[in-house]
Amino acid sequence: MKVKIIELKGNKGVIRLEDTGVYFVNALRRAMLAELPKLAIDNVIIYDNTSPLFDEIISHRLGLIPIPTDLRLLTFRDKCKCEGKGCPNCTVRYTLSKEEEGLVYSGDLQPEHESYAIKEDKIPIVELGKDQRIILEVEAVLGVSGKHAKWQTVLAPTYKMDAIIDFDKKNIDDVKDFIKEIPEGLIELKSNKLEIKDINKLPVLESYIDKKKADFITLSRDPTNITFSFETDGSLNAKDALKESIEILAKKYDEFGKLLKKLK
Repeated sequence: MKVKIIELKGNKGVIRLEDTGVYFVNALRRAMLAELPKLAIDNVIIYDNTSPLFDEIISHRLGLIPIPTDLRLLTFRDKCKCEGKGCPNCTVRYTLSKEEEGLVYSGDLQPEHESYAIKEDKIPIVELGKDQRIILEVEAVLGVSGKHAKWQTVLAPTYKMDAIIDFDKKNIDDVKDFIKEIPEGLIELKSNKLEIKDINKLPVLESYIDKKKADFITLSRDPTNITFSFETDGSLNAKDALKESIEILAKKYDEFGKLLKKLK
């Protein structure tokens, strides 16, 4: 397998995998979606709430705020040495106290340690009116989205297989006429082969093939060459999300291999 990093900056990642299979890419996608851990607010203590929203609605909104996560420093609460009591190794705490008229944002959550300050600080939580206030404390813990969607880090991971464009060599003149009738640069004829410049414009090419009834051109997919793209919610950057997902997948393959050996 060959891997090429096209983009891996901030919250966005695009990688190209060659000599692979759809089964592997889909396994990576599922690991990202269901088993990649992150911090999320799981416990909310509301001391005072005179805002227009019920406590339950505010708690739900708090649970959806991306919390900066450092997987090197944190562990799951149920596996922590504190036995679930909630220590700095497994729990991150925030407080929020606001009595001013106007919007309360995610950035108004004050962390116990500055390193956990909310980066996505303009997410609205509730709007306070005159003489209204909200005072609360929250705890964020590690979890995976296989248990609850609030722990989902990666958003809409997708993959595209390379396009294989074939045509009957007897219809070479028809192909040349077809290329002249479609937008310039969409596809090129090179050494009796059709190549598309931008794989993202494949649906455009398909629409022209249908519109022009160019049945002498056939499109298929190459399941061994795939472009995989994903974004995170900001809890983890794209690089850390990819590395952690690969480690999760590698452990699963290792465990599966050990089980197979026991069967012999």
